[in-house]
Amino acid sequence: MILQTKLFGHTYKFNGLYDVMAKANEEKSGDKLAGVAATSSEERVAAKVVLSNIKLEDIKNNPAVPYEIDEVTRIIMDDLNEKIYEEIKDWTVSDLREWLLDSNTTGDDISRISRGLTSEMIAAVAKLMSNMDLVYAAKKIIVKAHCNTTIGEPGTLSARLQPNHPTDDPDGILASLLEGLTYGIGDAVLGLNPVDDSVESVTKVLKRFEEVKQKFDIPTQICVLAHVTTQMEAVRKGAPTDLIFQSIAGSQKGNEAFGFDAATIEEARQLVLKQGTCTGPNVMYFETGQGSELSSEAHHGIDQVTMEARCYGFAKRFNPFLVNTVVGFIGPEYLYDAKEVIRAGLEDHFMGKLSGLPMGVDACYTNHMKADQNDIENLAILLTAAGCTYFMGIPHGDDVMLNYQTTGYHETAALREMFGLTAIKKFDSWLENMEFSKDGKLLEKAGDGSILLG
Repeated sequence: MILQTKLFGHTYKFNGLYDVMAKANEEKSGDKLAGVAATSSEERVAAKVVLSNIKLEDIKNNPAVPYEIDEVTRIIMDDLNEKIYEEIKDWTVSDLREWLLDSNTTGDDISRISRGLTSEMIAAVAKLMSNMDLVYAAKKIIVKAHCNTTIGEPGTLSARLQPNHPTDDPDGILASLLEGLTYGIGDAVLGLNPVDDSVESVTKVLKRFEEVKQKFDIPTQICVLAHVTTQMEAVRKGAPTDLIFQSIAGSQKGNEAFGFDAATIEEARQLVLKQGTCTGPNVMYFETGQGSELSSEAHHGIDQVTMEARCYGFAKRFNPFLVNTVVGFIGPEYLYDAKEVIRAGLEDHFMGKLSGLPMGVDACYTNHMKADQNDIENLAILLTAAGCTYFMGIPHGDDVMLNYQTTGYHETAALREMFGLTAIKKFDSWLENMEFSKDGKLLEKAGDGSILLG
């Protein structure tokens, strides 16, 4: 590998592949915090020039974390399609970018080649792409998955209904749940973040979700986003569960900080396939977010975009129904302002789709970040143009339990109307039968949750 270049009369030298990878990133406060960021715009451009000429083979031969010490690396490498990789190993990162953006390259072409890419290759090409490049390439890629319904079909935009409550009060949860359903939210999943991570509390919420789903014959999935081990115990005790959730990281050390390993995830998957309430076969739900590895001191000196891409390589092993990046949730230490959040959201979505995942985004921000609701709406519009699979739906976009700001019920409805999209087809038919929407547009009854109380 050539790890230097001359730019504007100055020679820039880099200390290895991952020094190049880190410094080629668009500006991120997390990379600065980790001490791996470029020190100037000129150095960033120089790193991009060097990275563009590195071969995919060199990246494969130098994983971000050594194979011997990290099971995420082992999963990424062991799952690689070697035959497809052999076809492209002599491509440079620039070659890969140009191929992805070629108008003659189809989504099917990309889906095939992606099986020969490691997560680090996917991160590398993302670093060379503009925001429009990330939108254009991601738009080509169609990834579908099936739990009780099929997500990711062309012409659809889905939403997770997230009726979080500061005390897990069943009536408060129900009020948010019913209102969201009338706005067409919840076709991706009815999914609550619990305050109380106990088996008893998780079971109580799941049973309430299941009652609503069965009473109104709603074609969707249910999940309570407790720790994976809590959900497993709830399933074993008879709680109705369609999806098992877990936040994941891009390194073994990061996953250990979350309290699980790959064997735990596979055990959970097998459990819900055998004892869950869904049809399957895709029964896992994962969340990610740039900076989580740094926050747990599990980043191994690697930049946050590369570590995020490795999350998707890990997730792919378990054939998930849902994956989303909670892009602005961790805070300004990792993504400082709206510009960085928007960039990260587009990167994560592109990398997830290129990894072969049904990728959604929690387009969000925390109140101590330099961002506001207009910025998140900008990101949501860009992601919809990019073919994003799903967003979050929370009353007024204000999560009163997690204390962050995201997309509300109205945003998804507006995006569907603007882009000519609908909910998942079975769910959309349910909305029409209930007279909440027609041809993808909300009707007068939308927003009146009392209709579902009768």
